Amino acid sequence: MAVRQLDALIVGAGIAGLYQLHRLRKLGLSVKSVDAAPDVGGTWYWNAYPGARVDSPANVYQYWFSQELLDEWKWSERFPAQPEIRRYLQHVATKFDLYRDIELNTEVASADWQEDEQRWRVRTSKGETFDVQFLLSCVGMLSSPKVPSFPGQEDFQGEIYQTARWPQEEIDFSGKRVGVIGTGATGIQVVQTLAPQVEELFVFQRTPQYAVRMNNYPVDDAVMKDWRAQYASLKNQVHHTFGGFEWHVPEQGWALTLTPEQRRDVLEECWADGSLKMFVGTYLEVLAVPEINDEATEFVREKIRAQIHDPTVADKLVPSDYGYGLHRVPLENGYFEAFNRDNVHLVDVKTDPIEGFSPQGLRVADREYPLDVVVFATGFDAGTGSLSRMNIRGRDGKSLSELWAQDIRSTLGLQVHGFPNLFTVAGPLAPATGFCNMTTCLQQQVDWITDAISYLRAHDKHTMEPTEEREEEWVRHHDEVADSTLLMSVDSWYNGGNIDGKPRRLLSYIGGVGTYRDFCDEIRANDFAGFKVA
Repeated sequence: MAVRQLDALIVGAGIAGLYQLHRLRKLGLSVKSVDAAPDVGGTWYWNAYPGARVDSPANVYQYWFSQELLDEWKWSERFPAQPEIRRYLQHVATKFDLYRDIELNTEVASADWQEDEQRWRVRTSKGETFDVQFLLSCVGMLSSPKVPSFPGQEDFQGEIYQTARWPQEEIDFSGKRVGVIGTGATGIQVVQTLAPQVEELFVFQRTPQYAVRMNNYPVDDAVMKDWRAQYASLKNQVHHTFGGFEWHVPEQGWALTLTPEQRRDVLEECWADGSLKMFVGTYLEVLAVPEINDEATEFVREKIRAQIHDPTVADKLVPSDYGYGLHRVPLENGYFEAFNRDNVHLVDVKTDPIEGFSPQGLRVADREYPLDVVVFATGFDAGTGSLSRMNIRGRDGKSLSELWAQDIRSTLGLQVHGFPNLFTVAGPLAPATGFCNMTTCLQQQVDWITDAISYLRAHDKHTMEPTEEREEEWVRHHDEVADSTLLMSVDSWYNGGNIDGKPRRLLSYIGGVGTYRDFCDEIRANDFAGFKVA
């Protein structure tokens, strides 16, 4: 099979991949995108599970590069469900004629840097080989699912589904006994959706969550008109806020000037907004000062308890061993109230873990739970998982997966020393996913990478990679910021704590989206200082 030569190959056709393809084509590059899915959408293709819904408001969860797109697309809800987000991305791919350069049902099997040629040799699952100058990963922070394996699983006579690889056809759960393993953001959406549909629902919980009640509402013509009037300012504003949303966080230290009563007023206001403003829109001290975190924690516990009828069930659903915001904060819309239903049962597997499957269900301690369906909502190998599985080898055969198995490092989450011309959107140690509205960070990083490639071409240069010194500088700054917070005091997917043996480091930059952008802009303005350009 002939080797296909391109200027650039993009891995992924989700939010980042589509935009990256659009930007590089505008530069005049010969470029293709490959994606393992049968259609575009990335996360929004695979995560078709019941109740899947975005947790960023639609007025900021969108592309900003086309005024025509902003003018013509009408959202139906403040927090649209998965089918609508997927239709939006399909519309973008069609409108900008991106499909002709996307090769679907195709995975990267390996990628090797050819030092003599200063190019990447990329092999796919279809046996094809690409010879490219630039390799761009747009696979996303949360795209490599963590799939558990329990004893006896192959003997289970019912159905097993994984939320991150959900079938595209609708599944009828009526009259069935369903077990859901996992109560993170995904599990919460599944539980609150299936509770009214199934005969019985068993929720196997290891770690309870501080979920915030979502304030969702239909977007009528009047709301849409108001949103569109704000777009011109929003598309700039979101890049300079702490979380990439429209709201600003007060300066550090402000919360300490308030009385407890005044701080509670702030929490009440953010809670009422029913969004992630309750996470990255209150005040910075919630994630940094133990006493302030305690106040916010008790506030949220109170809000959760008010929704649950049985105090014994509430004791199990309300977290008691970690503070608010130190794990991902999900939004919920009826999750806690689901446990007021007679057909919903909470099974605590923290002290008595799941032992395995029987042919008829799941075994926990000395009890068997008969089930027709088991749903795995067990999270992801965040940040590094998908990239590590591509078998990427840089200079001198250096393995990216082996490097990250020892120490998770990058420069701004955009490049890794020793891997020339490998660019990573939403790579580890960038703000993406954990602490940023995804579309804000993804578009900003795509723009920076596009500018870097444009710079190389304008100056007749061929390769770019961070120096060892620049990378060490970024890692040190990243760790200093992370260590100034409470986020490293607990184990979570934020710091790789959900994957056995994974090096412990905060996977997303917590210094703020605006601050991160300033770092990137300064580097670009100074001819990519700290990066070796040759």
